[in-house]
This record gives sequence, structure tokens and C-alpha cells, in this order.
Amino acid sequence: MKINSNVLIIGAGLLAGLLVGVLVIRSKVLRPSEPPERIRDTSQASRGAEPPRVRGAVDAPVTLEEFADFQCPPCARFYPELKKIEAEYGTRLRVVFRHYPLEMHEHADEAAQAAEAAGAQGRFWEMHDKLYERQDEWSKASDASSIFTKYAQELGLDLARFNKDMESIEVAERIRLDRERGESIEIDGTPSLFINGREIASSARTPEGIRATIDAALKAK
Repeated sequence: MKINSNVLIIGAGLLAGLLVGVLVIRSKVLRPSEPPERIRDTSQASRGAEPPRVRGAVDAPVTLEEFADFQCPPCARFYPELKKIEAEYGTRLRVVFRHYPLEMHEHADEAAQAAEAAGAQGRFWEMHDKLYERQDEWSKASDASSIFTKYAQELGLDLARFNKDMESIEVAERIRLDRERGESIEIDGTPSLFINGREIASSARTPEGIRATIDAALKAK
């Protein structure tokens, strides 16, 4: 009887193992595999605002194009890292900023208008930096426009012109064209980053991954 019991136990264990194996194989067959990540490129994108907002050498071999929202917290967290990258690569890298304000952010459109109104007086990047550095201040305010006017004053801008440009057709059109460029390639979040026209994969959107992608683009040149 003892021998028969052992045989039964061993047999039951083997049967259980076989059933588990069948279930695992079956689950792998029935479970749909994860679709591969779509890597976008800008070769078929609409043009966006012209001339674009560019920082860096015109003839730089590598261009980083960013679609961003000034009220987007991940964009603000990426901003200081991008500044470091710009400083490291110097004349080998130029950065293009594209407006892509998201509907979920109450002041995103107005912040984009403030940046473009400053840009009309040659101070786009100064306002760009200020908007990210002080995002916590204006993004939570009930009246962001007065804060943007304060930033314009700090930058030494003509305030009457700044406030007029904030509401201008020209400023609205630049933002619309940038958003249209993003929509034409189905941008689905911010920041979205492209190196020489090709999107950086989500797995590479780290400081190290971005630098590696830039280095690879430099080698390809």
C-alpha cells in the first residue's frame, strides 16, 4: 500500500505539471502579443510655423525637435536636462521648439501665446525658460495673464506691444501651425522628441538614451 501511495502521488504531480504546461502554452497562443511601438518621423509632417523657434547653430549636424506644452509637468522636468545637453553638444546640436498645448491644461494656450508675444520682440527663448522655471507659479493661478505680463516686464519688453501681440492673429497662427504639424504625425503626448526627423523611442527617453541617440546621429553624419 505504501508503494502504491507513492506511485499515486508521483503520478498526480506529473499530471499537474503537464496541465500547467498545457495552460502556459495555451495562454501564449491565445494572448495577443504587444504591438510594436510606432516610431514616428517628420518626413510627411506639415511644415509648422515658419521660421521655427530655433536655438543653436544653424548648420549643426543634429537637430532635436521638441513638441511641448508649457504647462506639462514632464516637459518642465525635461527642460533643465535639455539645457545641459545643449551646453554639452554646443555647435553640434540645434533645438527646435514646437507648440503642442494640451486641452487638459487650462493655461497652456495662453502660455504659448506669451512665449510667441515675447518672440515678436526677439525674446522667445528667455520667456520659454522663464515659463518652465516658474511653472508652479503660473500654472496654479486663476489669472495667469497678469503673471505673464509680469514676466514680460522682467524681460524688459514693451508691455503694450506684448499684451497686443498676445491676442494677435499672427501669434495664434504660429501656435496653430505647430499644433497642426504635431497632429499630422499623430503626436499623442508631450514632450515628444525627434532627432534629425526620427522620434526617440520611449525606452530611450532618458538623459542617457537621448545622449546616445544624439551620438549615433553624429556618427551617422
